[in-house]
Order: sequence, then C-alpha cells, then structure tokens
Amino acid sequence: MSETTEDNIQVLFKSAPDGLPTEDNFEIKHTPIPSIGEGQFLLRNLYLSLDPYQRMLMGGGWTYSGGDLKPGDLMVGRVLGEVIESKNPDYPLGTYCVGRLGWQTHAVSDGSNLDFTVPRDSKIPLSAYMGAAGSTGVTAWVGLKITGQMKPSDTVLISAAAGAVGSAAGQIAKANGCKVIGIAGGPAKCKIVTDVFGFDACVDYKAPDLTGQIKAAAPDGIDLYFDNVGGDVLSAALANMNKGGRIPLCGVLAAYNAEGEPPTVANMGKIFDKSLRIEGFVQTQYKDRWDEARAELIDLIQSGKLAYRETIADGIDAAPSAFIGMLQGANVGKQLVQLA
Repeated sequence: MSETTEDNIQVLFKSAPDGLPTEDNFEIKHTPIPSIGEGQFLLRNLYLSLDPYQRMLMGGGWTYSGGDLKPGDLMVGRVLGEVIESKNPDYPLGTYCVGRLGWQTHAVSDGSNLDFTVPRDSKIPLSAYMGAAGSTGVTAWVGLKITGQMKPSDTVLISAAAGAVGSAAGQIAKANGCKVIGIAGGPAKCKIVTDVFGFDACVDYKAPDLTGQIKAAAPDGIDLYFDNVGGDVLSAALANMNKGGRIPLCGVLAAYNAEGEPPTVANMGKIFDKSLRIEGFVQTQYKDRWDEARAELIDLIQSGKLAYRETIADGIDAAPSAFIGMLQGANVGKQLVQLA
C-alpha cells in the first residue's frame, strides 16, 4: 500500500449525558493512521452501526458491557471495513470484515477481535451485514428462537417494530408461521410496519389506550412479547399476555435517557398470575449460534421474506447527531453512518 496522508478520524466519549445525549458529550479527534505489525492488517471502515446499547455505556449505572466509558475513550460500536494493508495471509487485500472496533474511520486488527468476514461470493449488499444479516438480525433471531422459545402457533407482539431489531424480529416470526403485531410511534411508522415489513397489524403507542389497542389487535392474547422498550409499553403488553407467555427482554429504551427516577412498570402481578417468564438476553451470550443465525437470515433476505430499511448518515462527523436522532426514534430500520 502506498503511503497516505489521510487521518484516522475518531469519535471519543467526552462526558456523561444527563438524560438524552447532546453533541457536547462527544469529541471528534484526528489521529495518524496506525501502522501494522506482523500478523496484523489495516481496515478502512465503510460503515458504522449505531445502536441503543451504546447509550448504556455512556453512564447511568448499566453494566451491559463491563462498565461505563471513561472520558477520552473511543466510542464503542461495530464497523464494517475493507482490508487495505495486510501482513496476515488469512486477511488479504479486499477482504471485508465486521467487528466491534469503535467509532473511527480506520482500525488495526489481527482477526481475534472480529465478529466475522463477509463471504466473497455474497449476493446481498455489504450494508446488510451491519443490520439484518449482522448483529441486529442475530439479536432478533436469538431473542425469538432461544430466549423466547418461539412456536409457529404463537401470537407475537414486538415493540419498536419500525426499528432495526424489531422489524427483523417481526419478519423472522412471520417466516416461522406466527401471527405478528407491532408497536410503533405514529401512523406513518405503523404503515411501514405493515406495508413494508409485513406485520399482520401495528398499534400506535403515541395514541390513547395502548392496552386496549393491543387487545383489539390480538383478542386471543399474546404468547410471546419481544420487548425493546420497557416502561408503559411493557405494562400494556403484560396486561395482554396469555398464561405461560414468554417475554425476551432485548432493551429498555424508555429508561436509557430518563432523567430522575426510571419509568415504572405496572401489571407486574400478571407475571405471577399467568406464570410468565421474562428473561433479558444479549446476542453475545450465544456466539456459538451466530453462524447458524446469519445463514438463516441471509436466506430470508435472498428469498424476499426479510425486507430491511436503512437510515444512513454521511461521514464520521455526523455520527453523534445521527446517534441522538436514533435514540429519539428518528430512524426507520437500521441506523448506519457511511464512513467511506
């Protein structure tokens, strides 16, 4: 590789937010592109994945990934990059890799910190490996199939259904024979959930009486609720669960940016009364199933059974504002940043 005068542009964690993050909580830093040693390779990163869990790492007492970020730390996040310099025969020039290598335009790896490499004969767009065919789709797959023990006879309810994980989860459930109802914010998003993602119905959490809306859409009750939100949405779902229902807990969006006391959940008595099972999970618990999940997801995409949408911001400098917008529900589907 010829010498380059490019910088490695990074987004650093600057300070803990009070509620919703602001751009002041981040710092953009230009550093020299790192050099590589024997067994290493250099990636030019093409896409950065923005995900709600990253808010948890910015403070608030969460222990999702081993503790909070500290001021000056590189923001945590997955990237998809292309090998542009290599001293590792297993990663020749032109190899596309996915790994949690941070919010930056370039990264060095020896392969040990990667999630996977993209097949050279892949028939789906590269960006899909950051969403529906990547950690996002795998998260939905794990929550439904492992944690939720999904059955074809299930009526499945999914919150944040217009988002990346929720939209994938609904379509995986449909492909497995379930009746699927989504929860989204506003008529426009609900229309996307039914018309683009193929859910059987969608209810609007911004409209009155969410509990009643769910009951009308699922008069025979909910068997499996895939929860991304917590708070009032979880309360409404609990009121509609069938006996022996399962609730894989993927996230608690209602609490991430809460100021003061976190949102409470009503109807907790239903957990006992209906013998419900609520279990939190993260897809990294099941790394031994990632290849299986990704193969199924790719098949669903290629067959047209898994549609996906992407909201793509342009350039690393746009990452903080895109992240803040995602936390407020401004995105449809997967929120990405195109880096190159």
